[in-house]
Amino acid sequence: MQEYETYDGLELAAMVKRKEVSPTELLDAAVARCEAVNPSINAVIDRFEDEARKQIANGLPAGPFVGVPFLTKDLVTPVAGRRSTGGSRLLAGAPASAYDGEIVRRYRRAGLVLFGTTNTPEFGLNASTESALFGPARNPWDLSRTTGGSSGGSAAAVASAIVPMAHGTDGGGSLRIPASCCGVFALKPTRGRTPLGPDLAEGPAGTLHVHAITRSVRDSAALLDATAGPDIGDPYAAPPRLRPYLDEVGVPPRQLRIALQLQAPNGASVHPECVKAAEDAAALCEQLGHIVEIASPTYNVSDFDAAFQDVMTADMAAMLQHFGVLLGRPVVADDVEPITFMLAHYGGTITGAGYASALQTIRQVGRQIGGWFENFDLLLTPTLAQPPLEIGELSTLTEDWMAYGAAIFAFAPFTSLFNATGQPSMSVPLSIGDSGLPIGVQFAARFGDEATLFRLAGQLETACPWSINRPHIDWS
Repeated sequence: MQEYETYDGLELAAMVKRKEVSPTELLDAAVARCEAVNPSINAVIDRFEDEARKQIANGLPAGPFVGVPFLTKDLVTPVAGRRSTGGSRLLAGAPASAYDGEIVRRYRRAGLVLFGTTNTPEFGLNASTESALFGPARNPWDLSRTTGGSSGGSAAAVASAIVPMAHGTDGGGSLRIPASCCGVFALKPTRGRTPLGPDLAEGPAGTLHVHAITRSVRDSAALLDATAGPDIGDPYAAPPRLRPYLDEVGVPPRQLRIALQLQAPNGASVHPECVKAAEDAAALCEQLGHIVEIASPTYNVSDFDAAFQDVMTADMAAMLQHFGVLLGRPVVADDVEPITFMLAHYGGTITGAGYASALQTIRQVGRQIGGWFENFDLLLTPTLAQPPLEIGELSTLTEDWMAYGAAIFAFAPFTSLFNATGQPSMSVPLSIGDSGLPIGVQFAARFGDEATLFRLAGQLETACPWSINRPHIDWS
């Protein structure tokens, strides 16, 4: 299995179906790869391959990913028999879950073999995966750099070929940010496309979405086919897809009208390498026959950012109150990282009227952005305003939460809009910067239109096959 790292998930499953390799051999290869690289990157923080072997021995469903090793993010995703810490010392002693979350049940029905969980910052709050509980995940392209966050462990695991794809969540860019940092592909689906339950009723004001980080476009499409659809009682449901997403990959899209936005909506400085990555992506789209023009949606950015902050911090305050009830005592500053406690404290000062006002602002922006997309098929931006930062630049151990928030918005000003509007968006790894680090570009589509994203992504992958770009760290 020396060639394990060269295959995507669908091809590994096809090999299992042809009996060219067994699920046990694939698991052995994934575990061996993890043991070789994880001490350097700290992407996987819990392994349970014995349970994975029992899963194989009990028989796997004949799903699209039968026998393929898989990792889930250690955040709001119950896995039966395993604890979920959310990257927090507060939950380090949490009991194991008695059941799988709905998304995990769908992963298992797809034939995936779950054998570990991946690193995440405390409660997914950071755009860099650095927690006091597990320590930082490190970027396989440069171990001094961030993987991004909050699905940074999953992105690093995929980039370093431990697995061909891994689960992640995205509440403000947490799939797309690490995908950009680690040179892999990630699509954030439409609000309501995949389930969050049963433990989580919804993310903050419907901003949290669930899918995966992958190396290939077709794996992302096939996995979304396997997991899409509302769960019983879900508060949102995405528009139904017209046909399987996997069928969209490889079908050239019609001529698309694409808006190119190079300036950050909040006025943050955008690094020249990130600008160039977006310009090069626009030029490639034009070569493929699409129409690209400079344009960007207009909305009150400062009001939106303030409303988004209020919703996020109020949700954090409610979460810590919930954990306090379970503990039988209030959560105190020493239980969590300083930024977490300060954000929750601020969120606790928001009144019901203030929260309702913030939600009204967010929904109004969603209407404005939706109307703007009547004239464009896609919006193209840099995924991030900066190349991968050095570890420590976005530390949650600081007590200056205003400076921390400003640093987050300066690093990732392009992604959170589409969590608020619920529109699908993706980070595509088309560029390598002068420093040798990957630079992603973001495409956003109309609400419910993952199909156009998958068609374009497949076209871009064929024109610029990014899987040939691999981290060149010497793991020996």
